[in-house]
Amino acid sequence: MALRGVAALSAFTKRTHKNPCLLSISYSLRPKSQLSHQILKPFSIFQSGPTSGIRAVSEVASNPITPKKEDEESSSPENWKIKMLFDGDCPLCMREVNMLRERNERYGTIKFVDISSEDYSPEENQGLDFETAMGRIHAILSDGTVVTDVEAFRKLYEQVGLGWVYAITKYEPIGKIADAVYGVWAKYRLPITGRPPLEEILEARRKNKAGEVCKDNNSCKM
Repeated sequence: MALRGVAALSAFTKRTHKNPCLLSISYSLRPKSQLSHQILKPFSIFQSGPTSGIRAVSEVASNPITPKKEDEESSSPENWKIKMLFDGDCPLCMREVNMLRERNERYGTIKFVDISSEDYSPEENQGLDFETAMGRIHAILSDGTVVTDVEAFRKLYEQVGLGWVYAITKYEPIGKIADAVYGVWAKYRLPITGRPPLEEILEARRKNKAGEVCKDNNSCKM
């Protein structure tokens, strides 16, 4: 989610290079003929090898995924060790969530909680309200500890046998650099994925909870 989101950020900022407040990151794309024979695997810009970052950027930018929502019950193992709070309305986020879900079928250590669901309860998630959870990635350990940013991804990946992907972020200054990169993605992920500002999403949720009828179907789905 975080590192794949940076790929989309590159494309977004390149299209809006006249806006000085956006970060411009160069990237390259592989031909579709090559991508069609590739199998989806988790990537990190921190993997070793000179082309690993480019390959991750290429596959994410060239192969968008439609969000896939599942029943909360199917994502709630009894003996979970970490809880992942994710935005089910975020297409790029769901790419990573679905990959982790598939891995979790074997391990059963992650509980997935969709914060975009009308049933989302802050009280059951260490008091993290929707607005806070939308700001950046949050994960909750079984002992109640809340972790955020790249540390959250590292903890999640460790639970499904992919700890090596983020292992290098344990060391400084790599950890701070990784958090900085993720921070850019977290700040711009809504416009990157074609969604309205957070303020509008919050207002739409308030109206829905108040029982108001949505005249604009798109606003109801924000």
